[in-house]
Amino acid sequence: MRWADLDLLGHVNNVVYVDYLQEARVDLMRSQVSGARSAGLAEGIVVVRHEVGYRAPLLLDRGTVDIECWVTEVRPASFTMAYEVFHADARDDTDNGRQVYLRAKTLLTPYVFATERPRRITPDERTGLELFLEPDDRVRPRPAPEIRRTEIGHWPVHVRFSDVDAYGHVNNVKYFEYFQEGRISYVSRLWSGPSPHVTGMVVAQVDVDYRVPLVFRAEPYDLWSQVSRVGRRSISLEAAICDGDTVCAAATVVLVFWDPATGRSVEPDPGVRALAEAQLRPVG
Repeated sequence: MRWADLDLLGHVNNVVYVDYLQEARVDLMRSQVSGARSAGLAEGIVVVRHEVGYRAPLLLDRGTVDIECWVTEVRPASFTMAYEVFHADARDDTDNGRQVYLRAKTLLTPYVFATERPRRITPDERTGLELFLEPDDRVRPRPAPEIRRTEIGHWPVHVRFSDVDAYGHVNNVKYFEYFQEGRISYVSRLWSGPSPHVTGMVVAQVDVDYRVPLVFRAEPYDLWSQVSRVGRRSISLEAAICDGDTVCAAATVVLVFWDPATGRSVEPDPGVRALAEAQLRPVG
């Protein structure tokens, strides 16, 4: 972990975790999966969906953190990987002697970048992946959400040159950064001015579906956000990055109201709740 990984709360930022997962995934593909290098599985894959659950804040004072990753499903043209970010020497033994900070799953597909098309998994790749197979619930892409395009929920996404990977696409981790920027803008506008004070919010879950690659260009993409659920101590937001009417990526984010003084979740002020409920998508 690095100093630059931290946010204003002194925690590793939620976006950075996804970067950690990418590094662990690429390392497994390159060094462990039989046939990965020869068949191109190490680099020639794209992310279809991420499901990331944040369980505890991760601080810099531990220096390093452990990541385990394994395969949960292998299908003809896709496979799913799972991850756990943890410290094995934690005093809290509620998770088999581990302090777990994050659990996640990623749905991936082999991809031929020359033709911009997915491909099937080869027998050699399947054999290598199945060495790490621990079956679990299937990860499925979700339909694009219907989001009202409002001024308060709009954020222009300017793709920077450094956001693009070797294949000319925006890297999957950068989407989390875009959704974070749009989310911060949205909630800042939602509870601006004379509105009741929000003590704090932390990210509990982020699910992202990748539909159409983003590329480096002068014109910005449009990110739209909207409250989709208001709970007792949390809210859910839906967001989409669009190119005109085309949804390029979509996300669902669960935010928990949080008291920095106690480190515990809290119920929001009634005024805060009312403003969030006013943003709910109309039914029907």
